[in-house]
Amino acid sequence: MKILTLMISLFSLCTAKSLPNFILIMVDDIGIGDIGCYGNNTLRTPNIDKLATGGAKLTQHIAASPLCTPSRAAFMTGRYSVRSGMAAEARIGTFVFAASSGGLPQNEITFAEILKTEGYSTAIIGKWHLGLNKERNNDFHHHPLNHGFDYFYGTTTTHLRDCIPGNGSVFVTGLAEILKKLFAIVCLTLVTLIFLNYTGHVKTPWRLFFYFLLCIIIFMVPLIFYFWNFRYFNCFLMKNYQIIQQPLIYENLTQKCTKEAMRFISRNKFKPFLLYMSYLQVHTALFASQDFRSKSRHGIYGDAVEEVDWSVGKIIEELKRNQLEENTFVYFTSDNGGHVEEISSTGEVHGGWNGIYKGGKATCWEGGIRVPGLIQWPGVIEAGTVIDELTSNMDIFPTIVKLSGSIVPHDRIIDGMDLMPLVLGKSVTSNHEFLFHYCNAYLNTVRWNQRNSTSIWKAFFFTPNFYPESSEGCFNSHVCHCYGDFVTQHNPPLLFDLSRDSSEKYPITPETEPNFYNILKTIQHAREAHQETIQVVDNQLAWSNVIWKPWLQACCSSWFDFCYCDNDEELGDELNQTNI
Repeated sequence: MKILTLMISLFSLCTAKSLPNFILIMVDDIGIGDIGCYGNNTLRTPNIDKLATGGAKLTQHIAASPLCTPSRAAFMTGRYSVRSGMAAEARIGTFVFAASSGGLPQNEITFAEILKTEGYSTAIIGKWHLGLNKERNNDFHHHPLNHGFDYFYGTTTTHLRDCIPGNGSVFVTGLAEILKKLFAIVCLTLVTLIFLNYTGHVKTPWRLFFYFLLCIIIFMVPLIFYFWNFRYFNCFLMKNYQIIQQPLIYENLTQKCTKEAMRFISRNKFKPFLLYMSYLQVHTALFASQDFRSKSRHGIYGDAVEEVDWSVGKIIEELKRNQLEENTFVYFTSDNGGHVEEISSTGEVHGGWNGIYKGGKATCWEGGIRVPGLIQWPGVIEAGTVIDELTSNMDIFPTIVKLSGSIVPHDRIIDGMDLMPLVLGKSVTSNHEFLFHYCNAYLNTVRWNQRNSTSIWKAFFFTPNFYPESSEGCFNSHVCHCYGDFVTQHNPPLLFDLSRDSSEKYPITPETEPNFYNILKTIQHAREAHQETIQVVDNQLAWSNVIWKPWLQACCSSWFDFCYCDNDEELGDELNQTNI
């Protein structure tokens, strides 16, 4: 019996080792032009560049959305974010408060859930940004551990300027506008009452006026208190379900996350694993550990990029140390393009570089959605492979699901396509004939990868009022918006041929393209067919789901202690040798 048990154990171990491991690396807001292998020669990214020279580089790799939350929802599920309700119809396009009730719905299936059923250990380290609680401050309805992950170390919301003192605020402008409007209402009401009283038309109800003023004060004081203490309520570090540091100390965060990633790889070296390494860098407010401060040629932004590169190198080193590199599929990308209009409170440029591509984060210009895409798998993917065909970060879902031995779900539309035929050279043409680019919940552009043609057509139904050379447009609202007076509608649509004009400088016209109207007709048919597949679902980013709800506020201590704690472990000695 003991011999039989031993044989079964050995068989199980051999079977487990035959399954590939997966490391999915997503950097926050890094521009495609920030990476050496995509043309940058002023930032040092040798470890990221090795992924390209040792594997495949995707040159036309597209984020499913130009904004954090919807992009990550699509990445996790392989589906356009509108299908899950993770795309906003209003002004706020992401979750900015920890105590919001929206999040990735439970009926959506993530790649982590599927791989877990195949015996994989699964972990997410870093940024989640897909919700936390729904009805109580400890129900963890949208938490990563309820979406297929066994281990979580990181933050559930995004990283904002308000999280680091001295870096300004993304809310000050909005709060100032509210205060101005309320002040104007109070003044107008007071002047009206004085006039009516003076003319004798109405006996001024001064008591009602003061009640009205008191109501405004009662409304504003908690609001000002909340935003004044924003970092205590929203910027915290979690390990699984426990808050271990509130507010979060960012300086050594990337090093701590790297340490967690290395530990996860080491303790799972004898079984298949999925590690989703989701960096908070290089989203603003920018930060870098002391070892990387003032080491780059591009200020704190460059320091942060180079620290991420160091971290990627440490993760690959850990794979080699555990003899796992040849059995591990490594993928590197960004959730969207660089945030080119990011300016610090002192006037320093803090956004990324998108190379030759126009626009940036929150726009569907190429600079907002064309992102790095690198895949390394030694012995499987030929070193130095370059894929110029159309791909999407939604493609990771069906790719790793199939590689894990599982089956892509048939009960829902999966918009991603298996990447392996392309990267293995078995196919020379992308399975994506059309890609649909959403600005939040609004279909903004359609890309047509025309068969039997070198042309790649891209039609804009509207464009954001984006003026990077001035202080107008998106600069007044932190990011571009997708409706109303924030955009310019185009009828007929604005058309570009990306094969000849990847910088989107020269719109196609009937005079420059004889098939202009036929091209638009084909794109319009594809648009209509796609929109027929979109079902109405609950909007997780509706105002009612994104506003702050005090009863959902997660705190590691009482409110009277300002939600303060620091139970995080100190950084280990094994990371002290940074080899900068």
